[in-house]
Amino acid sequence: MKTHNSAQLLQQLHQQTENILNLAVQQWQMISPAIFKQPPAPDAWSAMQCLGHLNAYGDYYLPAIEKAISEVRQQNKTSISTFKPGWLGNYFTNLMMPNENGVPSKKMKAPKNYTTNNEGDTDCTIAKFIDQQEKLLLLLEEAKNIDLNTIRIPISIAKFIKLKLGDVFMFLIAHNLRHVKQAERAISTATINKNDRSLLVA
Repeated sequence: MKTHNSAQLLQQLHQQTENILNLAVQQWQMISPAIFKQPPAPDAWSAMQCLGHLNAYGDYYLPAIEKAISEVRQQNKTSISTFKPGWLGNYFTNLMMPNENGVPSKKMKAPKNYTTNNEGDTDCTIAKFIDQQEKLLLLLEEAKNIDLNTIRIPISIAKFIKLKLGDVFMFLIAHNLRHVKQAERAISTATINKNDRSLLVA
């Protein structure tokens, strides 16, 4: 598995998260609830459900990462300039990462505890997502001064399995990218359908 320069890896992840944050702030906040809640197909997720799913993951991983970083800082451990992914963490990241067209290479069923319905306030869901991305950016900054190899984070679906902090960052952001692209496709389909209906009425 490829060994990464830690600083360069964190910068790449920071940029990917910034891009996601900018999309949510500049575009999603302007979209009507009807579009945001419109599934592209009967058994597919709406943009609202995609973000609800990501928010549920953020609720678990962001506090876990923050706690682990805080504990390491208290121990005054020095950072290491390189990061080597673990085999399991690398597998999870590759499994989540969408391809160049923004489509996942493999479809997966979300764990039951991390699926959301299409109810609720879209503004609140988007606002929470924005807050989480801002928090993730802060954690990526804090991680610049610690070793991404030695800190271990329990994964959400099986807490007895722990991944390196670097792997958790890579997996979490790949997972974000996967469902952000899914949300974009849902919004695009809902917008096209709305325009088609408008033409029929006209």
